[in-house]
Amino acid sequence: MGSARILAVDDERETCEALAEMLSAWGHKVETAFDGHDALRKAGEFRPDVVLSDLAMPETDGLWLLRNLREELPDCPVVFLTGRGTIDTAVEAIREGAYDFIVKPLDTARLKVCIDRALEKKETMREVQTLRRRLKQLGSTDLIASSTGMRKVIEMMEKVAPSKASVSISGESGTGKEVVARTVHNLSLRRDKPFIAINCASIPATLIESELFGHERGAFTGADQRRPGVFEMAHGGTLFLDELGEIPIDLQAKLLRVLEEGRLRRLGGKVEIEVDVRVLSATNRDLKQEIKNQRFREDLFFRLNVFQLHLPPLRERREDVPILVQHFVDKFRGDSAKRVSGVHPEAMEVLKNYDWPGNIRELRNAVERAVILCDGELITREHLPPDMAGKGPERHTFKLPFGLSLDAVEREYILGSLQRNGNNKARTAEVLGVSEKTLYNKLNRYAAENRAQGTPGGPMGGQGNDGPLGASSSFLVR
Repeated sequence: MGSARILAVDDERETCEALAEMLSAWGHKVETAFDGHDALRKAGEFRPDVVLSDLAMPETDGLWLLRNLREELPDCPVVFLTGRGTIDTAVEAIREGAYDFIVKPLDTARLKVCIDRALEKKETMREVQTLRRRLKQLGSTDLIASSTGMRKVIEMMEKVAPSKASVSISGESGTGKEVVARTVHNLSLRRDKPFIAINCASIPATLIESELFGHERGAFTGADQRRPGVFEMAHGGTLFLDELGEIPIDLQAKLLRVLEEGRLRRLGGKVEIEVDVRVLSATNRDLKQEIKNQRFREDLFFRLNVFQLHLPPLRERREDVPILVQHFVDKFRGDSAKRVSGVHPEAMEVLKNYDWPGNIRELRNAVERAVILCDGELITREHLPPDMAGKGPERHTFKLPFGLSLDAVEREYILGSLQRNGNNKARTAEVLGVSEKTLYNKLNRYAAENRAQGTPGGPMGGQGNDGPLGASSSFLVR
């Protein structure tokens, strides 16, 4: 992370000043305080990004400071320094909303990672607020994303929304296809007209025609009154057909005619009714394969597939997990009157490393469950679903031959870690316990060495995860 404002608090002046000197050397702007009252006053003036405080102090201890800071700076992460004799108090502080604690004597590498993660959490919360403001303007409060893939989707949505074109939305179950459809509607000129969503898979085949086009009284057994279909209900607005591939083949011709002519006839009716509806659709099925198997009409496919939006699964946009988690924490905290404010770093690591087969729907349910179980301010690993909480980051190995120099071992370990983290340099630096600048310097040196040796591939053009051939020893990359 870059430079930040940090308030260092310790009743021992020499310790506090030494801490401030170290933090300043890391590039942060530091203010010091020597008791709780002094810290509270300076926090109001300095507006720190992180507070780093001793837990055991005379008169006003760390817990007192935490409780009072909550009113002054509710979004400011607080990290405590504690001796082994006060770990129970530190755990209580976590329950009350402290971001983390570090046991003395200080491990500087752990302290640095902890501060970076605390800053990352604050930045995540800031991003959530910014995205909420923007998405509220776009017409959605549930579409939360900052990843490159989803930003492209949002840009495409903004471009297609004002048009009349039919939009096909694809993606795995739980990726938010209805949320996207609703946002397209809210961005369109039809925003003040109805948005009607229907899941074609949930309607019995014998009733789906009536559901789509309506029916007259007496059209079939049980039709005791006239009922409009979803096309009539969405007149002037937008109709979202989810699980489009479930519509029976014999009904698809009638659907195509309605789309092309803008007219329909209710089941059992004699009069045609004009409808002005923009149709958005989604399906988990491969419609091109369905066409080959003669289960879906090709002309209907082209009519509905004028513009395509594909939603990537959550496992391909892991950088969105923290802001989605924070969004759902805030949502369910309000619904349940809980005081949960965020997620402990260990729990967040579990959430970021999980594959999410159920995508955002599964994440939403996991966070809702955690908020219900959490009695403090931070969700911990024990609040996550059992099958998820038991899974930490996977352990991976790569092999190196004996006889390599330490520089060569370091190179392979760094490049292996970089590959393991999907070439995400910020996360790799965090895992390795070094600054991003240090990591970039090393990667640039490796790239220069490769160029000098005529090896293609830049900094990732080294041995990779398998290492050179020969006798080997294993190293764990987390």
